Amino acid sequence: MSAAQATADVFVTAFKSLKRREREVVLEKMLADEDLSEDFADTLALEARRHQPRQSFRQTLKELNVRA
Repeated sequence: MSAAQATADVFVTAFKSLKRREREVVLEKMLADEDLSEDFADTLALEARRHQPRQSFRQTLKELNVRA
């Protein structure tokens, strides 16, 4: 297990040990932080597309009507 994974496990364990209202307060505070909220948005967008078929960059540009 990497150091990053170990840190994540400790964080998640601590977060899960909080009462529901305490978790809500932590999440509200994290989402109020502009940098963290952007990180969450990026991660959620990537996760939402994780199981979608991949397509080429050129195909994406074509769908967006962007000239390469």
